[in-house]
Amino acid sequence: MRWSKRAAALLLAALLLLPTAAQARDVYKAPREDRTVVNVRLTLPGEAPEAAKLPELTVVKPEEAGQESLTVVTPEPVKPQEEAPQEPARPQEPAPAQEAEEEKGPAFPEAEDWQILLVNPWNEMPEDYEVTLKTLPDGNKVDERAYDSLTAMLEACREAGLRPKICSSYRTMSKQTYLYNNKIARLRSAGYGRKAAEAEAGRWVARPGTSEHQLGLAVDIVSQSYQALTKKQEKTAEQKWLMEHCWEYGFILRYPNDKSEITGIGYEPWHYRYVGVDVALDVRDSGLCMEEYLLLREETAEKRS
Repeated sequence: MRWSKRAAALLLAALLLLPTAAQARDVYKAPREDRTVVNVRLTLPGEAPEAAKLPELTVVKPEEAGQESLTVVTPEPVKPQEEAPQEPARPQEPAPAQEAEEEKGPAFPEAEDWQILLVNPWNEMPEDYEVTLKTLPDGNKVDERAYDSLTAMLEACREAGLRPKICSSYRTMSKQTYLYNNKIARLRSAGYGRKAAEAEAGRWVARPGTSEHQLGLAVDIVSQSYQALTKKQEKTAEQKWLMEHCWEYGFILRYPNDKSEITGIGYEPWHYRYVGVDVALDVRDSGLCMEEYLLLREETAEKRS
């Protein structure tokens, strides 16, 4: 007959415990007060002892009062090994500061020449410049390439509950000449000398050939409730809306405040110039006026080439 390993182990354990059992029988014959009994659990060979609960037993024979007795002693429970105290976690050293990314400048999107054509006191419009005009419902005319964007902007402004009004759009050379000479005459009447009058007139009415109105890409827009061309125009709800949203339709506020020395034209919170949506957004984000923006655009193009 073949014995299983487990059966053989049980038999061996029983044989080993026979002497101990006999001695234990003698102990239990002793008076109750002389006995010391604790729970005993045998650990079979090959079985892991549950050290934390009932550890293996050690049997000793102490002599008490001249009588031989058997006392089953349970050793102290094996304490779980104490983990070595861990050092407090050291704060991680901050990663080396990354170099600040260079501030992104304008993106300079692609644009056709007519969109970014610079016309100011130092740059006259080309003599051969031609424009195809389209008439607005109110009779004003603009370059047909800016027509749809302008009408969409005005319609959106009206849908916001406002009343924008175009007071000036495309101008012929003769119209621009009349306005310029008229401004000089009024200044002369106010006591200005000839040269002083011409210089001052040029800050508000561009010399013929240097006005964006002659391109058909510029419009003067005022509030229906306040049509005076003064700085107070910026406080109207219409101008506040236009200054915030004009770029969405491809327009920029052409002569912003504190840029007069660069543009050559005084602050006009009513004059909007069409340059296309991408360029308008780029100009707005850059915080530059058109002269600054185009100069930087040219310099950047030269460096890239």
